[in-house]
Amino acid sequence: MTVTSVDKDFDSLTLTLTADFAAPVENVWQLWADPRRLERWWGPPTYPATFENHDLTPGGEVTYFMTGPEGDKHRGWWRVTSVAAPTSLEFTDGFADQDGTPSATMPTTTMSMRLTEHDGGTRMEIRSAFATREQMDQLITMGMEEGLKEAVGQMDGLLTG
Repeated sequence: MTVTSVDKDFDSLTLTLTADFAAPVENVWQLWADPRRLERWWGPPTYPATFENHDLTPGGEVTYFMTGPEGDKHRGWWRVTSVAAPTSLEFTDGFADQDGTPSATMPTTTMSMRLTEHDGGTRMEIRSAFATREQMDQLITMGMEEGLKEAVGQMDGLLTG
């Protein structure tokens, strides 16, 4: 599997996933930069994503929904804060209501993704930072860790296929 480690740091309120790929940095970056490629891995395999807006510029907005096995839709959004293509991306990630309005009752996370050359391929680190321990516990209980591992686990097939 692509994922080499997942570290939960309850003191710093972060969840960090590390994954290694036998592909150049630019190829891994394209899995984030191209919304059609992003759709093929963002979210667990049983909840494929559809990206409606995809503006990876500082201040840009990304909106999407994931469709569950029963046809249920779960909406989400990103607010892009920093982009340094092809090596880093930072954004706030949150849930949205069925009409796409950001949810006022669900927590958000600050996510940073870094790509570096590593052993002839690419190392990707995704760090999710939470505002409170309660929010971290809530999202982990909802399956964030497992969902992220499953989602990133789909990237290898896209890089080799």
